Amino acid sequence: MVNSAAIHLQKAEVEVVEVTKEELNWSTVSLSDVINKGKRLEASVFDVESKHARELVRNSKYGYAEINLSDDIIECYTRPRFKRIWLEKSEYPIYQPTSMLDVYPTNDGYISRLTNTDIDALRVHKGQVLVTCSGTIGNVSFVSDTLDKKIFSHDLLRIRFKKEADNGFFYTFLRTDIGKSILKSNKYGSVISHIEAEHINEVIMPTPPIFLKQKIHDLIVKSYENRDYSNHLIDEATKLLVDELELPSIEEMQEEAFSYSKEINYFRIKLSELNGRLEGSYHVPIVDVIEKYLSKNAILVRLDDESLTKKIILAGVFKRNYVQKGHGYPFIGGKEITQLGPETDKYLSKITHKDRYEKELRVEKNWILVTDRGTIGKVVLVPEQMNGFAVSQNVLKVVPNSNHGYIYCFLNSDYGKKLIEREIYGSVVNMIDDKSLGNIKIPILKDEDKVSIINDLVIKANDLRYEAYKKEQKAIDIMNKEVLGI
Repeated sequence: MVNSAAIHLQKAEVEVVEVTKEELNWSTVSLSDVINKGKRLEASVFDVESKHARELVRNSKYGYAEINLSDDIIECYTRPRFKRIWLEKSEYPIYQPTSMLDVYPTNDGYISRLTNTDIDALRVHKGQVLVTCSGTIGNVSFVSDTLDKKIFSHDLLRIRFKKEADNGFFYTFLRTDIGKSILKSNKYGSVISHIEAEHINEVIMPTPPIFLKQKIHDLIVKSYENRDYSNHLIDEATKLLVDELELPSIEEMQEEAFSYSKEINYFRIKLSELNGRLEGSYHVPIVDVIEKYLSKNAILVRLDDESLTKKIILAGVFKRNYVQKGHGYPFIGGKEITQLGPETDKYLSKITHKDRYEKELRVEKNWILVTDRGTIGKVVLVPEQMNGFAVSQNVLKVVPNSNHGYIYCFLNSDYGKKLIEREIYGSVVNMIDDKSLGNIKIPILKDEDKVSIINDLVIKANDLRYEAYKKEQKAIDIMNKEVLGI
């Protein structure tokens, strides 16, 4: 068979196309480079982008140096793999690496203390730089009060430099395209990409004077302090709302909802209460218990009531026409909306998608976003830096008339999320839509002053996140212009 295939190829007419070097991403590699890279032959190790990035660093105004694990760094490590023992609730909430990018991270579940690993060694600590080292390589975060002592999975690089200013400087360097490109060039793996702690040794960084490093580091620290304070204000607003409504915990409500049924969870529904829904998940008793407590000290108003919202937008499914950066609308999905400054390499054509963008995709500051597919019920109050972004059809857009912060505060609470979960439908792919989201009842406190206080706390938190974004962008701008010279 091999011989016959060879004969066939010899007889076949082969068209030779001349392609100039300008039309290709190409690079030459010396044998010494191959040996120095551990005799690795993957093109990604020697790709043009990373080679260009290294040249920019080498030619930068202040020179450069390779990071030395023994001389420059106190700690740089991951943790061994382990099998998780999941519990519904425990004192050990665990976070996945993707959560570290969120302004207010939420845990992905709870593990048992019997899990066969050193749980305390999984905790991250204030001042560390975190880098994703598996799957999506090079996402970076800085540990402040929000993440301090949180438990993260094993596949995350924890890094701390000996000189404090180097931590914020390194973080900012990896937030640039140049730094990320250099880091990614050290990845390996044919199916899932990885980097290890020793690969940090191969990262080169510019070496500006200490005052510039300190300036960049201080901006990053202040940016994360603003994020921490914004999260504190959200917590304060939520606590005030819960206290005013006099709400028991969700666990206590759960016990009350099923208190009459010890051996099996069952409940009865009147025909008049079916609301066209036959799923058991829609009629769970805890919803009635939540609404009972909400109505004690507040007036319940449907989210789609004209007194609360102008409209709830459900975008249609559409074929996307992407264009280059600068020529289209920046386009993000439900995964990115929880980040401080969503990054995207997707831009929708302004010619093809102008009408849809204006009617269904564009978002404005202080609108409320709710994910409606996949992970349902993520709630975001649109900050200034997301104003004008195009957001995918997998996210519902709520346009409130007023009290944007107050409505967000309730929907983002444990009680609001339970009411959102109740509306989920679908046999294969779970989802909610604009009508089901509009069914949710919002408790409007009878004390209007308390409503204003809660609303103002959330709006202030959102403004702080914009300040945090501006500080980080300023640090990146200094890195690009004053340090790298690009």
